[in-house]
Amino acid sequence: MKQLLLLRHAKSSWDDPDLDDFDRPLAKRGLKAAELVGRELAARDWLPDLVLVSSALRTRDTWRLVAAELPAHPRVVFAEALYEASAADILSQIRKVDPSSRCLVVVGHNPGLEDLAKQLAGSGSETKAHNTLEEKFPTAAIARLVFDSDWSGLSTARLTHCLRPKDLS
Repeated sequence: MKQLLLLRHAKSSWDDPDLDDFDRPLAKRGLKAAELVGRELAARDWLPDLVLVSSALRTRDTWRLVAAELPAHPRVVFAEALYEASAADILSQIRKVDPSSRCLVVVGHNPGLEDLAKQLAGSGSETKAHNTLEEKFPTAAIARLVFDSDWSGLSTARLTHCLRPKDLS
């Protein structure tokens, strides 16, 4: 079984209006949420062997803080293609993943991540997770999807969890 974790970047700062969107850092709340997510991934044993991260500063910083809480350090690929990517563009990147990878984390942005999670969530998805996803997919939220096909054939999966930082504290 393959495991896909879609992680929206943690809350970013808007303190400097002159910064490019790409260069926005995490806000204080985002720093705490990213660490909390990392501890949750470790506690649940949702440990990736590969991570695809948008090259924007806030996604890189989110992953750095999450990774610091994990017992092992997976291979990480920073991908410009994930910045402001649509659901279709994100799925295209996922379908290129080596079949030997068992657990993939994608750290990116909305609306692409949320749209992709909704698109992939097929029959057998957990009702609570689906309802949470439909309600809101805020910063530092994680959607966990599992499936049996290879990455290249991913078109539907079972949504098992949709966790938000407020659910973890």
